[in-house]
Amino acid sequence: MSKDNDNDKTKNEPFNLNEHTYRLLESEPFFSSLSRRINKSINKSIPTAGVRITEQGQFEMVYNPEFFESLSQKERSGVLKHEFYHIIFEHVTGRLPPEGMTKMWNIATDLAINSHLMDELPEQGCFPSREPFQDYPVGQSAEFYFKMLKEDEQFQNDKGDGEGQDGDGDGQGQGGQGNGLPDSLDDHSGWGGEHLDEEQRQALKEVASERLKQAVKDAVDEINSNGRGWGTIGADTRKAIQDFIKPKVDWRKVLRYFIKTSQRANKRSTPRRINKRFPYIHSGKKVKRTAKIAISIDQSGSVSDEMLALFFSELSGLSKYAEFTVIPFDTEVAEDEVFVWKKGKKRTWERVSCGGTDLNAPTEWVNQRNFDGHIILSDMEACKPKPSKCQRMFATTPQYAQNPYFTTSERIIVMDQ
Repeated sequence: MSKDNDNDKTKNEPFNLNEHTYRLLESEPFFSSLSRRINKSINKSIPTAGVRITEQGQFEMVYNPEFFESLSQKERSGVLKHEFYHIIFEHVTGRLPPEGMTKMWNIATDLAINSHLMDELPEQGCFPSREPFQDYPVGQSAEFYFKMLKEDEQFQNDKGDGEGQDGDGDGQGQGGQGNGLPDSLDDHSGWGGEHLDEEQRQALKEVASERLKQAVKDAVDEINSNGRGWGTIGADTRKAIQDFIKPKVDWRKVLRYFIKTSQRANKRSTPRRINKRFPYIHSGKKVKRTAKIAISIDQSGSVSDEMLALFFSELSGLSKYAEFTVIPFDTEVAEDEVFVWKKGKKRTWERVSCGGTDLNAPTEWVNQRNFDGHIILSDMEACKPKPSKCQRMFATTPQYAQNPYFTTSERIIVMDQ
């Protein structure tokens, strides 16, 4: 029997988590509401518990009843919250590193989650600030811990890469034996749809992600309407949850739309094209659409190389629609470094200076020339620039979009990964 001596079940009945969930999450209104929207099923082939995506694109929590029966009430509640945090933080539907699903990534996600559950889980859990992770700070992201694990000498495997192998066949879903990493508390198999091809796997995760967003939104709406509060969820996590369910505009689509709407139509008569209104009476028109877009790149130190690389990788795909003039600037335009990115060509980025930021510098430079559109990549840490003679848009990252130095009615695209 369990540590709490559950007398409401006979010896031969397996522990039924559904019968206990309300009591376990009575003081956690948000998790209680979310829990009702996630199916739970018994799976004795796994040693503990886990979450997975079903073939129908639904989230499901699976658990071993003997494991749950062995826990205290506090630990049961902690394991439930641990699994729900995996879902909320999108460890199941996204955020995978380039290496894919590995044991090291599994441990990194557990360290991030268990920062919120330091004294609520069984001892076999992985906790930052506790052995063997005693040098790992509490309260960081999975990506932060993943980087630390890769650089931690005690977890380097025989090949020296410290990443392990795909975890899809050992029950625990962890794989990567021999690199010194402990096992994670829960089962991480079923996160990646390993039996599907890449296209099917991506489609499944997109469906699951949309359903997750709706489930989380419904849970937030419920606790807001009944006034029961968030329970033990901290302010930073509450904000992350609310940001997750907030409708987002795909910045890539906005960038594409801006460039396409900047295209001018050059028309000329040609007898080789049939006039649709007056066939064989008047000549037809041949239309050629072109766009000259100014791309101003802030060279200040706070514009990271990652930010530049992300922006340029998207421009590479859009270069087939327009000719770009790339304009590096800080407090002034670096005239000698301006170059034309011909339509249909591929270019890479490079930093050419590192100074302050004056958004008037590229605006004046563009205003003196003939452009159809102007995009400024910047950290937005400058005074509001003067008006632009062509349509203008700003591109920045979530970090800088939250606290811009000025307000504007012009479009701002917020680039994320």
